[in-house]
Amino acid sequence: MARPALRIDAVLVQAVIAGALSFAHLHDLATAAGQDGWKAWAYPISVDLLLVASWQRLRNDGPSRLAWCWFVIALVASLGANVATAGLLDLTNVPAWLRILVAAWPALAFMGGTLLAHSATDPVPDPPAPPAPATEPNPEPITEAETEPEPVAAVDDSPALPAAEPAPAEPAPIAAAPAVPVPAALVDHARKLADDHHTRTGTPIDTDTLRARLGVPPPLADAIAAQLA
Repeated sequence: MARPALRIDAVLVQAVIAGALSFAHLHDLATAAGQDGWKAWAYPISVDLLLVASWQRLRNDGPSRLAWCWFVIALVASLGANVATAGLLDLTNVPAWLRILVAAWPALAFMGGTLLAHSATDPVPDPPAPPAPATEPNPEPITEAETEPEPVAAVDDSPALPAAEPAPAEPAPIAAAPAVPVPAALVDHARKLADDHHTRTGTPIDTDTLRARLGVPPPLADAIAAQLA
């Protein structure tokens, strides 16, 4: 079935009726204030156009003090005319202050329309970027050689022959190891590796494993192990 070419919208009809009544009230008030002829018809057009322009600025550019200010001014002018012509004001004897407001409206509406048309919108500042999280040095990957269990040697059941006791060798004098400077960051990293090794295996890390994990020479590994003890 073909759709009708013209569909009556209740909201649109209501808007037309309300706009026509407001237009007539503004015209009557302007006529009572001494604005006759075409000038009385221009006043409601000016008020409604300022109201529409400020509302369009609010919809397109977002909320701003300028658009809200002129929207409220135009709304007060429209509502004031509707209330004044409802019998609360003697239209045959309009007070002087109302005549002054009606006479000053063209300049006020011209200034509002110019500001709405040519003023730039306030730029919205970009939100600050979140700080980058501090990165910690990644622990060294666990190699397959460390994870694989060591092979168990076969047990020899044959009785072993008693071996001759070797002659005791004289103990060699222990030379004092030279002091090796160790950076504090390297010690912290080694401590994390030692804690990780103790958590996984349940035993403290030895010097050879620590040297293999850090990739440092033996003297530096011994110095680090001494500080971790």
